[in-house]
Amino acid sequence: MTPLSRPRGRGWREGVITQCTEPRDPKPIDNRQSSIDNSLMFVLGYNTNGFAHHRLEDALAILAEIGYRSVAVTVERDLLDPPDPRAVTDAARRLNAALRTTELRCTIETGSRFILDPRRKHQPTLLSADPPERRRRVDFLDAAIDLAAEVGAESVSLWSGSPDDNTDRPAAHDRLIESLAGLLDRARRAGVRLAFEPEPGMVIDTMESFAEVHDALNHPSLGLTLDVGHVHCLSDGDVGEHVDRWRGKLWNVHLEDMRRGIHEHLMFGDGEMDFVPVFRALRSIDYHGPVHVELSRHGHDAVRTARCAYEFLRPFL
Repeated sequence: MTPLSRPRGRGWREGVITQCTEPRDPKPIDNRQSSIDNSLMFVLGYNTNGFAHHRLEDALAILAEIGYRSVAVTVERDLLDPPDPRAVTDAARRLNAALRTTELRCTIETGSRFILDPRRKHQPTLLSADPPERRRRVDFLDAAIDLAAEVGAESVSLWSGSPDDNTDRPAAHDRLIESLAGLLDRARRAGVRLAFEPEPGMVIDTMESFAEVHDALNHPSLGLTLDVGHVHCLSDGDVGEHVDRWRGKLWNVHLEDMRRGIHEHLMFGDGEMDFVPVFRALRSIDYHGPVHVELSRHGHDAVRTARCAYEFLRPFL
């Protein structure tokens, strides 16, 4: 019996993925032709960081074949090379073509690990003390906002960044607020929403620390990317209460399995999460936004993983 066939964790329901294997001749699942009213369903999507070894166009085609209706496009250098002034135009043309072909909805994700520095993960950030370094992150996010506007993305997802050993946290927080204020004004002019994600290990890691940033800025273009695994990992309160509190500002949801105290994105059933309350909470606020599977370390088995995730989540839709 393979790991994916074992019903583990409270969110795992026996029989959902007991036969999760790659079909020899996969048939596309077209949600648009379903007899079910899709307006009443969650918009299930998948993050391209789980297809790191695929061409973008191929990844989107596969996701649409499986049945996903949205894609979280993690901006990598092969799509958008920030220093190149032609980058946004070229990236938008390429991404628009793929989105038209697949009819997928789209969110732009900016969490690529090494897009700005090949040696330092997720650096520089909006917290960086060196102004030119911080400007590089701002310029990249500006480009992501422009890309989102060009392709009609639902939001741009971003995070604060991690402090280094010498970071003065109050000063870093001030730099974050200052940088975000400028980005939000640019986003509003472009008609783009910024969905901020609290991330374990970063300066803004909990829902309460996000609330402080949100309240300090009080900007209509600032909303939330809620990663339910992060909430579980940090024992950061009740997901249902967070969903209810941020109704109207919840613009993007990340989904994966996880264990308490360990920030590792796991395949559904390999962690300990219960997903029934998650979807119950989303239904309670009539959430119709995207719910994106985020399994960035499963790219070596991307197609099967995406299919298995879809089979697990389909009963919740």
